[in-house]
Amino acid sequence: MSKKIEYKKDYKQFYLPKTIPDIIDINEMPFIMISGKGDPNGAEFARVTEALYSVTYAIKMSYKSDDVPAGYYEYTVFPLEGIWDLIDKSKPATDKNNLKYTIMIRQPDFLTDELFIKFVEQTKKKKPNPYLEELIFGKMRDGLCCQVMHIGSFDDEPESFAKMEVFCKEKGYVRTDKTHREIYLSDPRKTDMLKMRTVLRFPIKSD
Repeated sequence: MSKKIEYKKDYKQFYLPKTIPDIIDINEMPFIMISGKGDPNGAEFARVTEALYSVTYAIKMSYKSDDVPAGYYEYTVFPLEGIWDLIDKSKPATDKNNLKYTIMIRQPDFLTDELFIKFVEQTKKKKPNPYLEELIFGKMRDGLCCQVMHIGSFDDEPESFAKMEVFCKEKGYVRTDKTHREIYLSDPRKTDMLKMRTVLRFPIKSD
């Protein structure tokens, strides 16, 4: 493959939706994933995320090694994503200690199960992290979804979800699950909270 794959250009429909809700069918994609629970603002979540990025960048930078993966092509690292749910459904979504998640980063098509194991083992030696043991590699398909670009604080996401559900009802769709996916396009350490961009997505079916 001659050109560099850039998700904001080559997969724009998946990562740069409009601020108006839309319906999209998401195909199968390869991810490195890890599941956990608790407040995403805590130290544990930071370590979990660190493990995910460590292996992701080991794969990305492998073109500099003496053993370049077969089929390697240039690409921009995909953004962090998360599927979020509640541990206790009777508690409000604002209780961050009641959250459970699977966070993930999409991977290039050349990554195989064998290569994944190899890069995890390499990373253990260079950047030890207990959560490296919990990473898994697999494919996931979201299927039919409603999505929107949320601008602003994570705490204001309920407003966008409400807008999405109204849109779905008007178009003859219904939300099938209270879990949702978030795709993080902004770095909260460097971005004004009011300008944060997060793709929000939930599964739907015809009503």
